Amino acid sequence: MDLTNCFIFFLLLTSLYFALTRKTPPKKHPPGSMGFPLIGQTLSFLHAMRTNSIEQWLLQRTSKYGPVSKLSLFGTPTVFVHGQSANKFIFTCDGNVLGNHQPPSFKRICGERNMTALIGDDHKRVRGALVSFLKPEMLKQYVGKMDEEVRNHVEMHWHGNQKVMVMPLMKTLTFNMMSSLIFGIGKGETRNNLIELLQHMMNGLMSLPINLPFTRFNRSLKASAQLRAFIKNLISERKAALEQRVADTRKDLIACLLGIGKTEPSIRMSDEEIVDNVISVMIAGYDTSSVLITFLVRLLGMDRSVYDKIVQEQEKIAKTKTSELLSWDDLAKMKYTWRVAMETLRMNPPLLGSLRKVLKDFEYEGYTIPKGWQVIRAANMTHMDERIFSDPSKFDPARFEKQASIPPYCFVAFGGGARICPGNEFARIETLVTIHYLVTRFKWKLCCLDNSFSRNPFPVFNDGMLIEIEPKDC
Repeated sequence: MDLTNCFIFFLLLTSLYFALTRKTPPKKHPPGSMGFPLIGQTLSFLHAMRTNSIEQWLLQRTSKYGPVSKLSLFGTPTVFVHGQSANKFIFTCDGNVLGNHQPPSFKRICGERNMTALIGDDHKRVRGALVSFLKPEMLKQYVGKMDEEVRNHVEMHWHGNQKVMVMPLMKTLTFNMMSSLIFGIGKGETRNNLIELLQHMMNGLMSLPINLPFTRFNRSLKASAQLRAFIKNLISERKAALEQRVADTRKDLIACLLGIGKTEPSIRMSDEEIVDNVISVMIAGYDTSSVLITFLVRLLGMDRSVYDKIVQEQEKIAKTKTSELLSWDDLAKMKYTWRVAMETLRMNPPLLGSLRKVLKDFEYEGYTIPKGWQVIRAANMTHMDERIFSDPSKFDPARFEKQASIPPYCFVAFGGGARICPGNEFARIETLVTIHYLVTRFKWKLCCLDNSFSRNPFPVFNDGMLIEIEPKDC
């Protein structure tokens, strides 16, 4: 081999060596800190939630690191994002990239098969089954039953009292409605025992998953086990009744889900999935609606002009309704009341945001987000963005006169896109029926103008939201 060929061969070997040994440039992760091992920012995050300083906590992160930052929550590397583009990405992202995700404490208490923890085809199947019960066509037939629950509640807990604590009463009311429509259980000792179990269970949803005696998480697990045993017994009873044809699949949620399994095999749910998702629906219906109604009562006690407009609308409906009970058509006339509710949700969303699990590496805003991390969004930061909602701190129901004028993925109190909350119509009915009977039967004023609250993870008023009530002459 001559010198020229040797030199060419040497160059080829050298090039091959550098090509094989050259290091891949490190992937660029979002700015931020992971904090202490395992704990990360979990304790400061939970403290901010429980002291209602989470907005300031998130704003500090944004001002320090920008709109995309990394941190560690519940032992998992996390990316925090917010804004319209972030919401759109999360709600429309391929199910192979981002999947539903909940903190370990939530999954262990509510079960691995609840809709908020499922991904891909399983999520679509379970969601489809739940939507079959929660769609408007089905809910129309339950308006009268919810009307009766509200009137019974008002008669029992409001009439004859000078002062009432709104938040615990609204939780009782929404639970009673859920109990009736999910379980088919009327008032009595069983309901009382169930609401106590649910409250104990929910106390640990956002806790450190340390299962030691006397911890919040331990108490929640015990309550969850008892509630699950109760639901399993109900499933067995409904199955027997349906087989003997002495029960209607429209009786309640459990009967509906069992019936769907026979008529639509593609969305059939196992008993375990029914248990897990009944618990999830209970939590969503119990807390989100009660929080919204409590905030509305607070608003109407503080803003006389809004109160007067709602009273005018509701009294007109009360005079013109065609039966003793409210109907679906009556609810459709409550346009101003629902705009007020939507603006309340914009300013005080019951749920801060949501978590998604990263199923494979992806690029976002120039950063690599690795598989195994989680993504968290914050609805309140989009809702209070002055680039989207002018003068966002001002309460203005007129924003929702033409909801189409609000850019997509900017109002996300119920989620967005294909992932919009399947229970949003149920929440609308609960809220409108309740407000109708409160404003047509009572006047009220707040006993304390402070009315501060914490999040656990839903807002909890520190004094229960005490008000002084005065019955109207009917």
